Amino acid sequence: MKQLILSAIALATIVGCSDKETKTTVEEARPVRVTVLDEQTIAKTLEYKANLVADEQVFYAPATVGRIGRIYVEVGDRVKKGDLLVEMDPTNLYQAEVQLKNIEAEYNRAVKLNETGSISKQNYDAAVTAYEVAKSNFDFLKENTKMIAPFNGIITGKYFEDKELYNGGAFGGASKPSIVSLEKIDALKAYVTISEQYFTTIKKGTKVELTTNIYPDRVFEGTVSIVYPTIDPQSRTFTVEVKIPNADEALRPGMYGSINFFIGETTSVVVPALAVLKLQGANNRYVFVEENGVAKRVDVQLGKRFEDQVELISDQIKKGTRLITAGQAKLVDGSKVSVVE
Repeated sequence: MKQLILSAIALATIVGCSDKETKTTVEEARPVRVTVLDEQTIAKTLEYKANLVADEQVFYAPATVGRIGRIYVEVGDRVKKGDLLVEMDPTNLYQAEVQLKNIEAEYNRAVKLNETGSISKQNYDAAVTAYEVAKSNFDFLKENTKMIAPFNGIITGKYFEDKELYNGGAFGGASKPSIVSLEKIDALKAYVTISEQYFTTIKKGTKVELTTNIYPDRVFEGTVSIVYPTIDPQSRTFTVEVKIPNADEALRPGMYGSINFFIGETTSVVVPALAVLKLQGANNRYVFVEENGVAKRVDVQLGKRFEDQVELISDQIKKGTRLITAGQAKLVDGSKVSVVE
């Protein structure tokens, strides 16, 4: 009898444990929200990195050596087209001007005599030649004595001081022989080398967008201004010039940024960025999709970002896929889920 009672107790214990194990292995479905994906038309782009340069730049110096009379500008000064930047010692110019006036008087007399036939052709031609040579010499010295700003811009370098001798070399950090350097920065340019496969796609006028880490919340629009007509046989690339308007001068020469070229349209799947998860300790991205009440993990790559949405690149993500957009943080591959409307 005692043995029968012990057997009954043991059986009850086994049954109880079995029931407890059955209850604990039943997985409770986790509530989630899903979005049925559809394809969208988005811009097709190419992204390249580039340095910005001034729209116009001049390293200003006279064509001949000489003593500097006065430099009228400092680094950072804004100048307008026609402003006097540098004046060289004017002694040679004054001498050329006096010589020109004397020769001009002889030239005028020769012209009058030629009108009445009172001068030989040889003497007349000599007077004309002497005047043209003197005038050319005067104009040359005038241009190289008073250096005038050729465009509106900002002084970006000053490499000499008043009264120093300019000897035609590059000094003071200048990359070219110059007394001052002037740049136009209300528009900037970038030169980008692009794979030859896009040579027939990118044309003058192609729209571009520039982004830079300095202004993470701004996008600067521009266009392709020049497409160079040849392919580099070594790199199999061609060069394009991109022009970026910069009226507020937020951008500066030397800045580095990403340039996106818009080369058409394509269809793709765009999803809320919050639906995409990142593998801890790595840069792998993944999402969960719902199939028959079960969560399936899908590895993805990210494409273009559109504010709070992002393009997904994956063979398993397509039109009609039921993407889990809320409640996915605690899921694992194969978790049971219940869709909440």
